[in-house]
Amino acid sequence: MKRAGKLFWTGVLSAMVSMSAPAFADGKPTLKIGYVEGWDDSVATSNVAARIIEKRYGYPVQLVPVAAGIMWQGVARGDLDATLSAWLPVTQGAYWAQFKDKVVDLGTNFPGAKIGLVVPDYVSAKSIADLNADKSAFGGRIVGIDAGAGVMRKTDEAVKQYDLSYSVMPSSGSAMTAELARDVGSKKPVIVTGWTPHWMFAKYKLRFLDDPKNVYGAAEHVDNVANPELEKKAPQVVAFLKNFQWKPGEIDSVMLAIQNGEKPDAAADTWIAAHGERVNAWAATQ
Repeated sequence: MKRAGKLFWTGVLSAMVSMSAPAFADGKPTLKIGYVEGWDDSVATSNVAARIIEKRYGYPVQLVPVAAGIMWQGVARGDLDATLSAWLPVTQGAYWAQFKDKVVDLGTNFPGAKIGLVVPDYVSAKSIADLNADKSAFGGRIVGIDAGAGVMRKTDEAVKQYDLSYSVMPSSGSAMTAELARDVGSKKPVIVTGWTPHWMFAKYKLRFLDDPKNVYGAAEHVDNVANPELEKKAPQVVAFLKNFQWKPGEIDSVMLAIQNGEKPDAAADTWIAAHGERVNAWAATQ
C-alpha cells in the first residue's frame, strides 16, 4: 500500500475509534476490539467476548469494524486494543509476519479453522484440479468476498497454480452467501470462496474441494491478538482472552441467530445466558 493509502486508512481508523463511549467509565477505560464486519465468525466471536468483558469485568467495549489489514495495523499501533479474528498461519500470515513484533498472541479461540473453495454436495467436481473440465457448468466464475481477504489472495494463487480458466469475482460475505442461496435453491452449480466456522455449513450441504497442491494450507486456527499495552490496561481481560476458546459447534447457533436477523449483541446475550458454565470456565483465573 502506498504511503498516501496508509495515511488515509490510519485517519479513517483513528476517526472510528474516537467515536467511542467516554474514555473511562467507573475508572475503567473503554476497550476497542477490531473485527471484520463481513465475516460471520468474527462478528459472533467479537460480540460474545465483548458482552462477557462488559458484564463480568465492567470494561466498556467498542467493537470497531475494519478491513483485515487495517485491523492488524490498528492493534499494532494501539488504536485497537485487540482483535479476536486473527486467522493463522496462512490466511493472515502476511500480516503476522509484518506486525508480530508489535502485538502479542494470547492464544487460539477457534481451532480447526479452514479456508478453500466450497461447492454444494450435488456438484460432481471433487478437487480444484477438476474445475477446468467443468468450466461451462460453473460459467467460469468463482464467487468471492472482499478483494483484500486472505482467502481471496489464496484463490488468486490457486487459479495460477492449477492453471484455471476462471474469473474470481470479488463481492462481500453477504453477497457471496446470497448468490449461494439462490444457486442452491435451484440446484445450480456454484463455487464460492469459503471458510469454517461459518453458518452456511449448518444451513446447506456443502463441502470443500480437495486441494492437492495445498495452496490453501492445512487446518488453521483463529487467535486472539492484542496490543502489548492491554496487559497493563486490563489484566483481567487478558487472562480471560487467554482462556476464551470455542468447542466444536458452539459458535454455530450464534452465527445462525445473527444470520436470521437477530442483533449480534442480543444473539451473544442469549448464548451467554444459556451457557453459564462455559462462561465461568473462560473467566476462571489461572
